[in-house]
Amino acid sequence: MTSHELAHRIADLALDKKAYDVRILDLSKLSSVCDYFVVCSADADVQARAIADHIADELQKSGERYWHREGYESLRWVLLDYVDVVVHVFVREVRDFYGLEDLWGDAPTEEVAA
Repeated sequence: MTSHELAHRIADLALDKKAYDVRILDLSKLSSVCDYFVVCSADADVQARAIADHIADELQKSGERYWHREGYESLRWVLLDYVDVVVHVFVREVRDFYGLEDLWGDAPTEEVAA
């Protein structure tokens, strides 16, 4: 699966668990860190965990395993690092506070809806 396909698969999996404001940021021409960010919001920490767990579980079934994860202690900002694609699951107010999309404002961005 290409990194572009993986980013879209992750976005769809986030939508399965009612994530909202799902966006794919294409960083491939801006950074050597990764090709894509998938950013989404959850209403509460329980939903953030459900979204992150669903993504990890479903991708593992097809042989995709995250390299690193962070944020499971507080569940306010959960990060799943799939090397070429990094997933950010935010509780809404934390997403607003950090403004990740503003930091990468030059990146082409795609909004993904159900």
